[in-house]
Amino acid sequence: MIDRLQTLEDRYNKLTELLCDPAVASDPAKLRQYGKEQSDLQETVEVFIEYKKTVNGLKDAKSMFDEKLDDEMYEMVKMEIDELTDREVELKERLTILLLPKDPLDEKNVIVEIRGAAGGDEANIFAGDLFRMYTAFAERQGWKVETIDRNISDQGGFREVTFQINGKGAYSKMKWESGAHRVQRIPATESGGRIHTSTATVAVLPEVEEVEVEIHEKDLRIDTFCSSGAGGQSVNTTQSAVRITHVPSGLVVSCQDEKSQLSNKLQAMKVLRARLFELEIRKQQEANAAARKSQVGTGDRSERIRTYNYPQSRVTDHRIGLTLHKLDFIMAGDLDEIINGLIAFERTEALKAQNDDE
Repeated sequence: MIDRLQTLEDRYNKLTELLCDPAVASDPAKLRQYGKEQSDLQETVEVFIEYKKTVNGLKDAKSMFDEKLDDEMYEMVKMEIDELTDREVELKERLTILLLPKDPLDEKNVIVEIRGAAGGDEANIFAGDLFRMYTAFAERQGWKVETIDRNISDQGGFREVTFQINGKGAYSKMKWESGAHRVQRIPATESGGRIHTSTATVAVLPEVEEVEVEIHEKDLRIDTFCSSGAGGQSVNTTQSAVRITHVPSGLVVSCQDEKSQLSNKLQAMKVLRARLFELEIRKQQEANAAARKSQVGTGDRSERIRTYNYPQSRVTDHRIGLTLHKLDFIMAGDLDEIINGLIAFERTEALKAQNDDE
């Protein structure tokens, strides 16, 4: 591991030299390439440098035991050794995690699709709650949210809503939200005070560039229509809304939130590329015999990754068995504890797999 880390530090230092080279500075493509590579290495190299300093400090502290020490100095040196030993273990564990293979999609922006599923109007209202939760979470991260398409339900919320989140590492955190989300609460329309269970599905797709997914114009059927508001009420007399059907796959994407037909078409194509990319990734994983379920499943009440229980102010993520009694904070976008728990679980599983391979 140390040899590998030293190689990464050497490469980091070489990149520093390259970025100071006038020839590189005048080439935007190379400047961007080397800058990104160095940025990706920075955290690992910084931790490795601190690790080496800690190891050397520990070595020096232990060597002091060869000298004659009075009781007070002996205790001071022993305390320093204990602290440095703990720090060495901590840094080594962190380096082990940093060296794990990274998901190449983690740094990408994301396209999120939320749909009301089982539960009728209440499911659509919950879909709206999830949209506001993710918008608040994105704001906390300093990310930008852009609505692409939405179908507002009669009672509020959304039958479905598609939006994009732009920001560094958006996919690395948002990818954990894919699946069926279940809510248990008394709907505002429930006169008998009974708790209802409803679901909404969430799909998180990494944004992809045109070069990553090839789409042929002949495979597309493009329809235009007037954008509409709640209950299908027309809010635009011009045919600016766009619906694109990718004939070979049967995927259908629509966008009506932009003012011009061209803008809506560009946004719809962005979503279509993301869906086709996800579809291709799924095929590759299935071809490699990797067991993988669809991101959102059927939306049936029995399928869920997370439950939001309003009477008990409880949120449970069923994948890692984490239960938190702070529903209000979570619905206000405080998702860090859940997402960090999922990331930690993934890293633990990856370390187990790596040790099994060795």
